[in-house]
Amino acid sequence: MDVVLFVIAVTFLMNLPFGWLREGVRKFSPQWFLYVHLPIPFIIALRIGLGVPWKFAPLLIVVAILGQAVGARLRRRQMVVEE
Repeated sequence: MDVVLFVIAVTFLMNLPFGWLREGVRKFSPQWFLYVHLPIPFIIALRIGLGVPWKFAPLLIVVAILGQAVGARLRRRQMVVEE
C-alpha cells in the first residue's frame, strides 16, 4: 500500500506545475494540450515500474486532475495578488 500512496503523491505533485502552466495559455491550444497530457506517460511508467495494479488507474486519473486544478488555482490566486 505504501507504493500506491507514493504513486498517488507523485501523480499529484507532478501535475501541479502543469496545471500552473496550463492556466497561462489559451484553452485547447497546442500548449494547453501538451500541459494536460505530458505527465501521463511518466505516471504510467511509474505505475508499471512499481507494480501498481490497473485497478488504481481511475484513482490516479482523478488525482492527476486534482493536481492540475490545484496548480491552476494557485496561478489564478497569484495573479490576483499581483494586481
